[in-house]
Amino acid sequence: MTFLDFGFDTLIEQLWQLLFLSIRCGAALLAAPMVGGMVLPATARVMAAFVMAVFVGTWMPIPDLPEMMSFAAILAVVQEVVVGLALGFVLQIAFAVPLIAAEQISGTMGLAIATSIDPASGTQSGALGSFFGLILTLLFYTIGGHLLWFELLIESYRLLPAGSAAFGGDQARDIVLFAGYCIATAAAIALPVVLVLLCVQLITGTISRSAPALNLFALGLPAGTLAGIAAMIVAMPILVEQLTWVLEAALEQTAALFAPGIEI
Repeated sequence: MTFLDFGFDTLIEQLWQLLFLSIRCGAALLAAPMVGGMVLPATARVMAAFVMAVFVGTWMPIPDLPEMMSFAAILAVVQEVVVGLALGFVLQIAFAVPLIAAEQISGTMGLAIATSIDPASGTQSGALGSFFGLILTLLFYTIGGHLLWFELLIESYRLLPAGSAAFGGDQARDIVLFAGYCIATAAAIALPVVLVLLCVQLITGTISRSAPALNLFALGLPAGTLAGIAAMIVAMPILVEQLTWVLEAALEQTAALFAPGIEI
């Protein structure tokens, strides 16, 4: 007995291609700091991933995909998730730099108890960390980093075709090394302000030893806060320059994950 063919096989194949191409985009959007967390609802991110998959399928040549529900398809899906998460995780590391620097400064200034709700994650974070994070976000959009990142996401389908297992230990090592660079940069950002606050604490400690009748807490806390604010105002141009370097390094590292030596 022969059944009529209404073309559902072709439709299922196209839906499988669309779903497969959207996996990398969805994982990248989930891990990226611009649209990850609580900034956008999950439904909006899923719709954006499918829209980007349509454009990728139109612009990029689609390789032969493994058969749906096969073991090769499962491995390919896992690979796509890893690649997408790597794309967004590099930016997450870069966006953590001002938070680490702000925690070091806040603890020295005595502002560790000043917390606010971070709109990106919905958790409590230091007020100074939110301020530094806002500066980094504005710098990211000012230099056009969001456009470059989306371009890298699209180009990754050409440099690393969907379903190919070319993401391995070398790329993971580069991400870890980049994380070490970001931690060192955060320490360098906080170093000038921390040194000024250390000098203020040494002075207030010497004064308290010379005049024990003085209240150390009443004298040291306002002096440390004012000195920290003044030091941050003076060091703000250096901070902006270092944060710009971090963003540029993050975009270069993202590009190097799929094409070593590429320049953006």
